[in-house]
Amino acid sequence: MVKTGILLVGHGSKKEYNKDLITKTADLIAKNHPDYLVRCGFMEFNEPDIKTSLEQFKNDDIGSLAVVPLFLARGVHIDEDIPGILGLAPGQKKTTFTTNNRQIQLVYADPIGPKPLLADLMVENAQVALKQI
Repeated sequence: MVKTGILLVGHGSKKEYNKDLITKTADLIAKNHPDYLVRCGFMEFNEPDIKTSLEQFKNDDIGSLAVVPLFLARGVHIDEDIPGILGLAPGQKKTTFTTNNRQIQLVYADPIGPKPLLADLMVENAQVALKQI
């Protein structure tokens, strides 16, 4: 079965828990969505970097590839750095990606943004904190 690739992109940090958050999120996606082949890539501080992870996808039998930043909001990394690594022109969200077998579509997703699920998570965190009062 041909899977869809997801490259989950994190900022990276000198603090190990940042990398753990990204890798554990990727593991959850892979576990709950077996139709996806999930890898992580980091902007800085952690390995593998985005380019290395993209190279790994070249050996996989995937039908398409989504690059998904695990960032809350737009910024220089989202609007310039990551698209530059992907070979995207400013404002471009799609390109082709060459695997060992063929050319496939690569799409670049938006950051999380103001989603209802994010708001619910913040209320959940507030409730947990308020129980400590």
